[in-house]
Amino acid sequence: MTDISKQAVENLLKTFIDPHHGEDLVTAKSVKSVSVEGDKVSVNLELGYPAKTYLDALKTAVAGLLQTLPGIGEIQVYADVKITAHAVQQTLKPCPNIKNIIAVASGKGGVGKSTTAVNLALALVAEGANVGILDADIYGPSIPTMLGLSGLPDSEDKKTMNPKVAYGVQTMSIGYLVPAEQAMIWRGPMATNALQQLLRDTNWDDLDYLVIDLPPGTGDIQLTLAQQIPVSGAIIVTTPQDIALIDAQRGLGMFNKVNVPVLGIVENMSLHICSQCGHEEAIFGTGGGQAMAEVNQVAFLGALPLDIRIREQADSGHPTVIADPNSRAAEIYRTIARKTAARLALKAKDFSRRFPNIVVQNT
Repeated sequence: MTDISKQAVENLLKTFIDPHHGEDLVTAKSVKSVSVEGDKVSVNLELGYPAKTYLDALKTAVAGLLQTLPGIGEIQVYADVKITAHAVQQTLKPCPNIKNIIAVASGKGGVGKSTTAVNLALALVAEGANVGILDADIYGPSIPTMLGLSGLPDSEDKKTMNPKVAYGVQTMSIGYLVPAEQAMIWRGPMATNALQQLLRDTNWDDLDYLVIDLPPGTGDIQLTLAQQIPVSGAIIVTTPQDIALIDAQRGLGMFNKVNVPVLGIVENMSLHICSQCGHEEAIFGTGGGQAMAEVNQVAFLGALPLDIRIREQADSGHPTVIADPNSRAAEIYRTIARKTAARLALKAKDFSRRFPNIVVQNT
């Protein structure tokens, strides 16, 4: 029997790169403890992002890495998840019952942003997180249709609303409050006030993540969210097309100016695969999202195909992650969800919740 040193174990763990955020386990502070007794090694890992479908593979991979240590005996690897709140804009405080708000934005319409936002929320749930989605598109709400929901939300006190729930996701949208055929002819201040009311007057139940589906562009609603709503991070959805990339760059620039970290870029409709013959064709060009990520030094979270089933499933109220969980598209959505949350897990944490409120009273 050969004694294994704790330092040797830690040095080896420094070579294991987490594929979701690109950092090694030690640097990412994912190694909670290392125990060594003779040739027996026990490692306790704790990820800062939901990874229900990845934990077994992680434990197997780390155990295989430790097996390369000379003289190694029994190996035990434990892995768990702990999601914490992360810092928001300096002038703002996190919302009650919401640990992290993630904004999903695009520079222009028609790039599949809402479909991506819904499947991202569902994928985070599939990975073990408690998730909500807020439909911030006041003029064209689509979340109710995509999740098969309708009707007024419940209100017990006649002042606040309970979120409507579908597939384990808590949701709120102006689409629940206004008939589908009614046009929302509101000026900017009315729309931005509505957004803030939807966020603050909803009884969100202990969310790890609230995904906000923003309307396209960089107008009043986007600016209100960036300046007045505590956002932990944002992702940009684009297509490879030059026109979409130009507008997406404006959205990314907006978040940079208001100090909201951009967690990465998702390229939608990156490749069309013919359902009849299997021919692949890059209808909107190739590599645009990847190039944009490299230029702006942000993560490229993933590329999704132009697939008729994704559209059909969203239109029917059964998004891809739910309708076809074993499909390639659903796996891409889950990978994007893990990468998004993992990138956020590397950001500064919010410690304001750990301190009690101090009230000074005259006695």
